[in-house]
Amino acid sequence: MTHPTTTHDTAPPVSTAAAQFDAFHAARARTTLVASLYAAALGEDYPAEVAASSSCDWPLLGLMTARLRMRPGQLLVDAGCGTGGIGLWLARALSARLLGFDLSSVAVAQARGRSGQFLPTGRAAFRVAGLEATGLPDGCAHGVVCVDALSRAADRGQAVRELGRILAPGARLVLTRALRRGAEPVWEEQARVAGLIVEHVDERPDEPDMWGRLYRQWISHADELRRDLGDVQAERMLGEAHRILPALPGRRAVLLTLRRPATSPAEPGAIDMMTRPGRRPDDGPAPSERTTR
Repeated sequence: MTHPTTTHDTAPPVSTAAAQFDAFHAARARTTLVASLYAAALGEDYPAEVAASSSCDWPLLGLMTARLRMRPGQLLVDAGCGTGGIGLWLARALSARLLGFDLSSVAVAQARGRSGQFLPTGRAAFRVAGLEATGLPDGCAHGVVCVDALSRAADRGQAVRELGRILAPGARLVLTRALRRGAEPVWEEQARVAGLIVEHVDERPDEPDMWGRLYRQWISHADELRRDLGDVQAERMLGEAHRILPALPGRRAVLLTLRRPATSPAEPGAIDMMTRPGRRPDDGPAPSERTTR
């Protein structure tokens, strides 16, 4: 996962976003401060080995593992993988192969560098790509995860269609979403257009409080952030904290599980069927919904 540099409904141009994420990941690699603030905010729920800049905690890792329902040797795609921790942890837990992609070339290089801590050589690959244009073949993935990354897509509906396109028949996409409490979600329509079924909507009631604790950690350690990350990165983080904190009490966070039907939905019982996914490939806004991460 990557740290969001924008919380607006309109994402910045891809080149601008990539440069911002590159700068953040390069700065974070120079210090342990950011990881220590995440650890302080999440407490016992913080998966230190994963070291993600996201809402990823132990409960989310366990839930994603259960929802993916993958077999050993299948291909997991981590969309918006950042430095790779979430995908690498899941691939190890599921005995899967991993392909991660992210806008940030710096994050991708870091993910490649740490892959050996999780998986044997040849089990993981990382590339630079965006959510709306992955460059991957149709139906290549037996599972896709996307944690706190959809908000940076310029067109979230297109991103869901693209992630759905790479799913094999019967495979699942699990992704985090957030919106204003009481707002009408758009994920049912986005899933339908992508040819996917909404299989589960798991509420994450503790997620807003987690961000509240983290943002307060950032604000209380503002001087250390400026010292270790530099003024530009620190001010982006502090600006985000001050913008989002007041809105957190009205935030609803969920984990969505979307599935590509194993057969045509027009056939009787198709939604409930689960067949073996296809062959393994080469490894080679709606205004009512707002996902801030």
